[in-house]
Amino acid sequence: MKQKIIDKINRLASQKEPFLFVINYQADETFIRKLSDINPEECLFDFEGRGNWRENHSKEMGDSKRIYEETSREIPKEISEKKFFKGTPLDSPISWQIAPPLYEDYERSFNIVKSNIMAGNSYLTNLTNRVPVNCNLSLEDIFHRAKGKYKLLLRRKRTQAEDKAHLKEEAQNKAHLKEENIEENLTPFVCFSPETFVRIKGGRIYSYPMKGTLDASLPNSEKLLMEDRKEAAEHATIVDLKRNDLSRVAEDVRVDKYRYVDVLHTNKGDILQTSSEISGRLPEDYPHHLGEILDVQLPAGSITGAPKDKTMQIIQEAEGYDRGFYTGIMGIYDQGELNSAVMIRFIEEETSSVDFEADGEKNFKANEGKKPKESRKLYFKAGGGITSKSDCRREYEEVIQKIYLPF
Repeated sequence: MKQKIIDKINRLASQKEPFLFVINYQADETFIRKLSDINPEECLFDFEGRGNWRENHSKEMGDSKRIYEETSREIPKEISEKKFFKGTPLDSPISWQIAPPLYEDYERSFNIVKSNIMAGNSYLTNLTNRVPVNCNLSLEDIFHRAKGKYKLLLRRKRTQAEDKAHLKEEAQNKAHLKEENIEENLTPFVCFSPETFVRIKGGRIYSYPMKGTLDASLPNSEKLLMEDRKEAAEHATIVDLKRNDLSRVAEDVRVDKYRYVDVLHTNKGDILQTSSEISGRLPEDYPHHLGEILDVQLPAGSITGAPKDKTMQIIQEAEGYDRGFYTGIMGIYDQGELNSAVMIRFIEEETSSVDFEADGEKNFKANEGKKPKESRKLYFKAGGGITSKSDCRREYEEVIQKIYLPF
């Protein structure tokens, strides 16, 4: 992570300020806010029941009214009475279509990864894809309906006032700005992740690497998953990697639980995934070094592979796109305790203005004086781990299986 990001996390933790942090895959772009300062119009979160929103169904209003509740202070009346949920009515049919990558394209990326593994450059590499999807739900619709362990909706944009301050500061001190400006204009996204990254509780740090996936509808699916040699090897590699990561910041590191099965519910049926629990004891002054503790753990081994540095080079060559905040981390720190997640199960929204002139002179004249229309594109980012035992067709099908709505 950039030093300024580390310093900001350390400062907030040392000051005992409850805060939310969102860090991208490359650990060079962030969204960090005190919980009391989070504006629900730019960020909504729900981490295992703790969040800045709650739902109140009002029969008198005849719809679903969303009331946003700030975590550490009373809700201002003008916010609590505002109806933020303006998307598709709850009784409307949900449209969900995906445009999976061509198998030939996936195979090309897979072969880059597999050849590096066979050459001994990696033991495990997590290969991901950016897949166009079409859905009549807004990101906010998806956030509210999703049944996810960790949910986040982020649509941060700099305001006009912030832009003016940015330009003024740039003119006054470019070097200073370069160090301080760790937040950028973010592409809006929603994430509904089942995977815990790390927890800190009672002076111990816990990690829950998740690796190994299978369709729960298959006969004897749990037995098949637990006896699958490829999935077992993939999981063992990540557990070993995570144990080493924790050993860099903690003592008494141990595997408390190994390869237990979780069930994930999706709009296409249930999925089984295996996880493990690893823990270690942190030094007493760890809040003063929380930034460094997180930095050592990044990027998460479950979404890169082993060894990390070489695997990230392979990923860059094979994937051909910028992951952005996908496979980064998000979490809350409050009163010595931390709860965080790896940002998988991730939908990103891109919007662009439609140029009337590009559609012809007749169309341009008909729309003269009007604001350009916005074109909206959604992308679901998903992937899986590749080992020496991986089969390309099976891995391709697993990626498609992971592109779902969690309701």
